[in-house]
Amino acid sequence: MRRNDIRNIAIIAHVDHGKTTLIDCLLRQSGEFRASQLVGDCILDSNDLERERGITILSKNIAMHYRGVKINLIDTPGHADFGGEVERVLRMADGALLLVDAAEGPMPQTRFVLSKALECGLRPVVVVNKIDRPDARAHEVLNETFELLLDLGAEEVMGDFPHIFSTSREGYATPGPEQRGDSMKPLLDLMLDAIPGPEVDPDSPLQMLVTTLDWSDYVGRIAIGRISSGNIRPDQQVALMKAGDQSVTAKVAEVHLFDKLGRNQVDEATAGDVAALVGLQDITIGDTVSDPVDRRALPRVEVDEPTIQMVFSINTSPLAGRDGKYVTTRNLRERLERELERNVALRVEPLAGTDAFQVSGRGILHLSVLIETMRREGFEISIGKPRVIMHNNHGVFEEPFETLVVEVPHEKLGAVMELVGARRGQLAEMNNHDDYTYAVFSIPARGLIGLRTRLLNATQGTAIIHHRFESYRPVEGDVPGRPNGVLVSMTSGRAVAFGLDGLQDRAEMFVGPGDVVYEGMIVGENSRAGDMPVNPTKEKKLTNMRASGSDRNILLKPPRDISLEAALEYIEDDELVEVTPSQIRLRKIILKQVDRRRAARQRV
Repeated sequence: MRRNDIRNIAIIAHVDHGKTTLIDCLLRQSGEFRASQLVGDCILDSNDLERERGITILSKNIAMHYRGVKINLIDTPGHADFGGEVERVLRMADGALLLVDAAEGPMPQTRFVLSKALECGLRPVVVVNKIDRPDARAHEVLNETFELLLDLGAEEVMGDFPHIFSTSREGYATPGPEQRGDSMKPLLDLMLDAIPGPEVDPDSPLQMLVTTLDWSDYVGRIAIGRISSGNIRPDQQVALMKAGDQSVTAKVAEVHLFDKLGRNQVDEATAGDVAALVGLQDITIGDTVSDPVDRRALPRVEVDEPTIQMVFSINTSPLAGRDGKYVTTRNLRERLERELERNVALRVEPLAGTDAFQVSGRGILHLSVLIETMRREGFEISIGKPRVIMHNNHGVFEEPFETLVVEVPHEKLGAVMELVGARRGQLAEMNNHDDYTYAVFSIPARGLIGLRTRLLNATQGTAIIHHRFESYRPVEGDVPGRPNGVLVSMTSGRAVAFGLDGLQDRAEMFVGPGDVVYEGMIVGENSRAGDMPVNPTKEKKLTNMRASGSDRNILLKPPRDISLEAALEYIEDDELVEVTPSQIRLRKIILKQVDRRRAARQRV
């Protein structure tokens, strides 16, 4: 049977197509909130990193009521690196709102999230969003989305193709882009009419698949998922069906249901509800909460394999321990194990014979968000160069390839073609929209490392870049690395303006006057290939003699401000990124110049 008093709906889209803004608009027009409860934009992006970067990183659950029906909305990330968040929470939904930008149309991540929704059997409702854009082409985009559904083999939804047009900024939805609406009611009506309620079996024993874990300092782990059958109450004995056909008995302390922006404690949750269970401390994502008598497990959450790996280790520089709170291997191991509990797309393996860990994820952004979170918690860590994960397919080594989409003005296209072509990218498709060209490439994931920064520099910041995992293929040839060498400090101390002045003519500096440096630290980028040992602490020798005109003012260019992602893409195999709560530094793995020369001779 189906419940008609509830709808579980996921909102999926490519990054920046307006998911979180649309939810803001629905919340404001629902009439269930005071003005003081809905302050600012992107209300669900409550994480500090989400607000700073302007993207959704973690999926969120909220609930609202319309026409006597409770609508559980699940906001999902749009960036390809956080695809693991999307894959697991789709198991809670019965339908999906597929948002597509009225100007950009379906993008790489649109195809990914739509394919995952169709795999889970969700019914998609297409929302052509941002129809107020001056370059909007709503009807063309709707046709492109229809073709995408055909391409993904969704013939069963072709007969009834529910769609609507909307603008979150203006606050209305409309059956046609030419008609101006006055509210989001048409979208809410379509959600209730086109998306069915959850299919439930209330008389069968309890089953609930855990798809999300939350944490509270007061009650510990909180398991979140949709109840497939049966019901659950506080103080009820349950069986936790874990990986490897193992099961343990536990007791539920509290049962919560989502209501508006939070959760309310209830006496009972029934089949079809998205519930949060308190008191199950040994539970992990993918486990099934089952009846203790009839122990049956639901299929575990399966996510795509990671494609990028990095080596995490403790900070071993001469400045270690000055800035952070957690500086030992034990602290690092415990933190990574804790992250594994909720980050299902992450993999962590200890490296044999070392205190380091090999951490694998979906992309550089996926892992850099983890690193940024850890540094804000007080960790000091060293990160190695990102590497792609190779597969051995019956003796043939394969590497991940990605679909790269670059939106760039016509006059900048030549620089894009040159840079992508040098990294073994193959042009697959090209379209023109007004003053911009959309170029679609197939490129090895190795070629993407460090490409974003160079594309932005070559196009004066006008390029918009998206990529998504495509497939594994036989390994291509070599991809060119960093063309320039670096300046490596040969002394320890504080950088001095006089010493930097002598270096800036032949390099771009990463440090400024007064910055602490140490032997083996990278202080700048050489203007040519090859590394150069330098002394940024060199001071001017003072004597009693003065000659007219011998002194001059020192004018230093500002040092390059390197973000965490840029630093990870910049380093080479013999270098590390040193991350502390307040600093991001680049360094050589072997700090002493004599030891680096000896190691180079041994390699030869």
